[in-house]
Amino acid sequence: MIVSTSNFVKDIRVDRQINVVDLFSGCGGMSWGFKEAHYRVLAGIESNDHAATAYARNIFRECDEHTISKVGQSRDINTLSAKDFRDELPASDQVDVIIGGPPCQAFARIGRAKLMSLKRHPLTDERARLYTRYLNYVKHFRPLAVVMENVPDIMNVGGQNVAELIASDLYDLGYQCHYTVLNSAHYGVPQARHRFFLIAFHQDLNVEPSFPSPTHEYRLPDGYHRMHKVATSLIQGEQKYYLLPPAPIGGLPGAVTVEQALHDLPFLDPRQQGRAISRPEYNNVRHYQDVEPSQYAREMRGEAGSRNDHPVYNHVTRYLPRDFRIFEQMQPGDQYPRAHQLAIQLFEKELKARKYAGEELVEGSQEYRQLWAAYVPPYKPDKFPNKWWKLKPGEPSRTLTAHMGKDTYSHIHYDPQQPRTITVREAARLQSFPDDFWFPDSINAAFQQIGNAVPPLLARALAEHIMPVLQSEQAAVLRQERRHRRGSIS
Repeated sequence: MIVSTSNFVKDIRVDRQINVVDLFSGCGGMSWGFKEAHYRVLAGIESNDHAATAYARNIFRECDEHTISKVGQSRDINTLSAKDFRDELPASDQVDVIIGGPPCQAFARIGRAKLMSLKRHPLTDERARLYTRYLNYVKHFRPLAVVMENVPDIMNVGGQNVAELIASDLYDLGYQCHYTVLNSAHYGVPQARHRFFLIAFHQDLNVEPSFPSPTHEYRLPDGYHRMHKVATSLIQGEQKYYLLPPAPIGGLPGAVTVEQALHDLPFLDPRQQGRAISRPEYNNVRHYQDVEPSQYAREMRGEAGSRNDHPVYNHVTRYLPRDFRIFEQMQPGDQYPRAHQLAIQLFEKELKARKYAGEELVEGSQEYRQLWAAYVPPYKPDKFPNKWWKLKPGEPSRTLTAHMGKDTYSHIHYDPQQPRTITVREAARLQSFPDDFWFPDSINAAFQQIGNAVPPLLARALAEHIMPVLQSEQAAVLRQERRHRRGSIS
């Protein structure tokens, strides 16, 4: 164990921020959480143009426009070597922490099913092998800590525990490592989001990784327990890097609910607003409702949003006139089979009204089919039971996914006076992004970025949990040694 009492150690530990780089950064959910925990984010790598722009405009918002434009350039980690990336960083900055999550689509069950249908093993998908690029950066930079995020199914990919392979590789690189599954609702996020997390510390720190204790109490629905059981079905005695999720301590506050998260955001009735609700222009701003915000809402609004007349950006959603009347009739918790049933009832009511008015449509005629299409969605209820879902105001939301970039039927607003799917800003609230977090002038891109992101509040909990280790005297000495060796690591 390295021990030193020199003055520079105290200065580094107390005054110097810990440097972070974010691989597969997306729009910056994980970076924002670390930044809020007072880490210094040096850079991120992201291949998607929209996400890279959002990342730069939010994480580097204090910088000038030239710097933001430069940082916001998308890069492919497959072609950007760790050495070239290192050369872009200031000579005086070593990397203390590497964070990020390789793309998870190939690990998710929906992605695996598609791959299996093509007679391919999921690890043959190039997206699933991107974690090796992540490990190459770890090998090059030798950070003091590594934090990785992914879907729980990374622990069971076609009968193989990829998480255990990653942890074993990190051990060979000189890291003590553990992984587990955390749910964001246990950490103050108004969303029940199950995610895999891995923490690794360089063996020179001589610290065994652990995970933050929950800050909120919430009994997860049975579906999450089943998901966890499937994901961890390969965890056996020889799987030495897995840890059980930390158990909540008694007396914790309840989970943040959907209503607590959204009720102060601007009222938006699509029947009155028309297509204006889907216009993403940033001069189309709205204002908070004149209601008392919850503690969570106040945190999301920040100091600038303490007044109700403060502008709210990105409060836009998709224009779905066929479905507004269905949304209005749905009850919280209703899913697509019920929505389909309600649509048929509304169709039949309209059919009777027309018959009463003297207009009788013959079943199978063109007019009949047109009316049916104007009322009833085309998806079969037995094949897409989870496609639609109306939010429950008194509970956390179900998981937001990248599929929201295509449609947002999975998150229908709970208020019957606002019969619509959620807005970009509401999705951001459910993911714990602050209200001044900028998203691109594209609804599809914004929803996709939010669905892909790590909830910033959960990222902050992880960042704060590992901070004492990285601020220790031993870590300060190691950072100083690495600074002197800058450029000599291969």
